[in-house]
Amino acid sequence: MPAVVNISAYQFASLENLQPLRDRLISVCREWGLKGTILLSTEGINLFVAGGSAEIDQLLAMVRAVPGLEKLPAKFSESREQPFTRMLVKIKKEIIAFGVDDVDPIHRPAPRLSPQELKRWLDEGRPVTLLDTRNDFEVNLGTFRDAVPIHIQQFRDFPAAADQLSPDAYQTPIVTFCTGGIRCEKAAPYLIQKGFEQVYQLDGGILKYFEECGGDHYEGECFVFDKRVGLAADLDESRHGFCFACQSVLTPEEMTDPLTVEGVSCPRCYRSPEEQQSRSLEAHRCQLKEVTTPLPGSEPRDNFRPLKIAARHAGWMLLDFLCDVLPFIARDAWQQRCESGEVVDRDHRAVAASHVVQPGESYFTVERMQSEPAVNAAIELLYEDAALIVLNKPAPLPMHPSGRYNRNTLQSILQTVYAPQKPRPAHRLDANTSGIAVFTRTAAYARLLQPQFERGEVSKRYLARVHGTPPDDHFRCDAALTQSTGHCGASIVDEMNGVAACTEFEVLTRLTDGTTLLCVTPKTGRTNQIRVHLWYLGWPIVGDAMYRRDHQLGDVQTLQMGETPMCLHAWQLTFAHPQHGKTVTFEAPQPAWAGV
Repeated sequence: MPAVVNISAYQFASLENLQPLRDRLISVCREWGLKGTILLSTEGINLFVAGGSAEIDQLLAMVRAVPGLEKLPAKFSESREQPFTRMLVKIKKEIIAFGVDDVDPIHRPAPRLSPQELKRWLDEGRPVTLLDTRNDFEVNLGTFRDAVPIHIQQFRDFPAAADQLSPDAYQTPIVTFCTGGIRCEKAAPYLIQKGFEQVYQLDGGILKYFEECGGDHYEGECFVFDKRVGLAADLDESRHGFCFACQSVLTPEEMTDPLTVEGVSCPRCYRSPEEQQSRSLEAHRCQLKEVTTPLPGSEPRDNFRPLKIAARHAGWMLLDFLCDVLPFIARDAWQQRCESGEVVDRDHRAVAASHVVQPGESYFTVERMQSEPAVNAAIELLYEDAALIVLNKPAPLPMHPSGRYNRNTLQSILQTVYAPQKPRPAHRLDANTSGIAVFTRTAAYARLLQPQFERGEVSKRYLARVHGTPPDDHFRCDAALTQSTGHCGASIVDEMNGVAACTEFEVLTRLTDGTTLLCVTPKTGRTNQIRVHLWYLGWPIVGDAMYRRDHQLGDVQTLQMGETPMCLHAWQLTFAHPQHGKTVTFEAPQPAWAGV
């Protein structure tokens, strides 16, 4: 099988009309079966391409026909197989990323030192500082004897690293070197700008030195950014490998290790599933603190509140739909809001009041430049895996966007932390209720877990501290609840027309202050069920601002920061894990008010 010819070449030159040149290059390279990368910029060209000998010659002839690239030098080597997986031609700001605008290799280059001259200096033992401008993982595979590494992880870090060097500390000539010379085209002039004297760049880099001088004064191999990984002094490819996950050069033995999976891991960076899960959890805990400091809703911003069109609204005018679903706002007010562009579609385009809506469509009302009320952001991540996020929700904190709360909600915060995933709650907790909250990380897992809650297959246990002293250690309530909410969104008991609801209670501690700590097990999942049943029985929850003592209803649902907390805590959840079907139980730490 004919050997694959590999070329690396670059030329700094003032280039124009890059897009037509890019289109021609990508077309012919694909036609000729070439693979690799070509970078184009107004400052020149940089390419690494491999393929058949005749096709490579055709490519070089085409590139050298471009004004400014007539003398493009190229370095050749051979490999047993194609080292690249695809052909890319990109237009970039720089052909080698450096990030310093006033370095000009075209008009103000550094002096070049030929490979033969450098070898002569080294043979003679002439005092010289060999400065390796490459990344640390490249240096680890091989470098010149006694060379000084710049200690960087990417070339854009070179200016900052060079700024830490003192010109006074270098009294001998400095020779910068890299793989093929292109990085030194910027590194050496930068050092000269910083006051270093007698700075040279090795012409053609390590590869040209190998080609003309062999491996004298060099130890190891030269790292290359393709499947060959390293080249020996005779330009033959090495048997080393490279882990793109941790950027480690791998020995032949490590390449055959079962822990080496291309693009995933190697023996040096492999982590067990348990270790990966632990690291991910800790990283998300740190992100959670960053996202909530300060609270995302503290900055004024437009708040988009969603409204989805149901089947019964098919063919309605938008104005009629708004008046039907939000009747507490006057029709004239809705008309004015539509005219002011405060009702928009998915693309945030204003929608006219006369627009006809259809089922499944979504629209949004816009609240301009709103700051949201403060919430308790002390969210404690307890567990995560590929399917679930389990946390201890503080209070007050709404679960999902509603009313005045949008960004200051648990769902919004988690979607920022876990982006691009969009975690969604598998069940509901009141804003004032603390404790176990479970989110699924994908829609597929939501479809497996949420029905368990809907079918009543999830075992739930709560802690509640109530006013009064129930006489029985165990009791239950089967009072039916209203099918729709009433005063301030509250549900109440409706024995005649309500929906069935059942809650069981166990007394844990009767306290001297006249309150009682209960373990609560809801058998159904109605809105505010536990709170309503206890209120109905005459033992309202301590701190509940809605279901108050003496069977009175309050005027607010969500408590404000600093107010006495509502003493209801989602303590334990047991369900079938949506990923493997095994029964799992999660428990939240008990709050301070339960530690009596």
